Amino acid sequence: MDIELMQARSEIVTRTRAFFLERGYLETDTPALAPALIPESCLEAFRTEYLNPFIGSLDLWLVPSPEVWMKPIIAKLKRSVFQVCKCFRNAESLGRVHNPEFTMLEYYTVGGDSEASIAITEELFARCATDDTPASSRPPFRRMTMAEAFGGLASLDLEALQDRQAMVEAARGKGLPVRDDSSWEDAFNAIFVDEVETSLPADRPLVLERYPTQIECLARRIPGTPWKDRWELYANGVELANCYTEERDPEVVRAYFAREAERKKGMLVPHRVDPEYPGIFADFPQCSGVAMGFDRFALALTGRSAIESVMSFPFESILERWKAELRK
Repeated sequence: MDIELMQARSEIVTRTRAFFLERGYLETDTPALAPALIPESCLEAFRTEYLNPFIGSLDLWLVPSPEVWMKPIIAKLKRSVFQVCKCFRNAESLGRVHNPEFTMLEYYTVGGDSEASIAITEELFARCATDDTPASSRPPFRRMTMAEAFGGLASLDLEALQDRQAMVEAARGKGLPVRDDSSWEDAFNAIFVDEVETSLPADRPLVLERYPTQIECLARRIPGTPWKDRWELYANGVELANCYTEERDPEVVRAYFAREAERKKGMLVPHRVDPEYPGIFADFPQCSGVAMGFDRFALALTGRSAIESVMSFPFESILERWKAELRK
């Protein structure tokens, strides 16, 4: 263990909490277990079971994000909130910037939109940076739309590729192994990962904004465009945060739940979805939320290259101890 690095991480936690508390955000402390989750077909969850000798058992899931608990609080209190907590994502590869258990910093700004969240996140970086923080992890942020990224880094007109077949053919034109029946999103992701993401400028943090509407999420659509009001933040080539102006129409949220719940049926760990959850958006305030991988945030601020360096017990080290048992 690197004691100096543990101390540095602790100081980042302290500065982060002070930053939001000073701005009037309410700190929440929500459960790590949930009887139902927001359906996201791109994520696998961890399932467990509560055993009660009198009323029987209940399936529960470890939260991949505190969003499922934080949004009802926002709906009720109409206040900006933040939380630093453990989250869990199953069936993901282990590596330099991946761990199945990780720390999330999630913050929602009531009355704000994704633009306001960029400014707040820049201020957070400035507050938590030290003399040792590299220039590549300091504000001001560089900004680039997804269309600009595709045009400049993959020589593709993203706005002209709204048709599924056109996107599939574009991916194949790049020599990527995309099937005939691939979805628009699958073909888009193949191009993004292979041609765009690895070439994003890394001289300072980058906000990659205006994501295509075909990529499912609960972001508000930008009227008159094929884009959603969403951005992701990169530092040193690593994605740190995801943000969007929240969708507030209960029927749009309900339709999203239905589509994603259907897609979840083919996942490794299907989970329960609460059919009443979209009802909280009937009286939901204008709001923008940011979900930031806190371990990656600490990584960027300390100039380290692997999240295991900012974790006391990375999962890979735990697996190493138990590999023999896993093989049985």
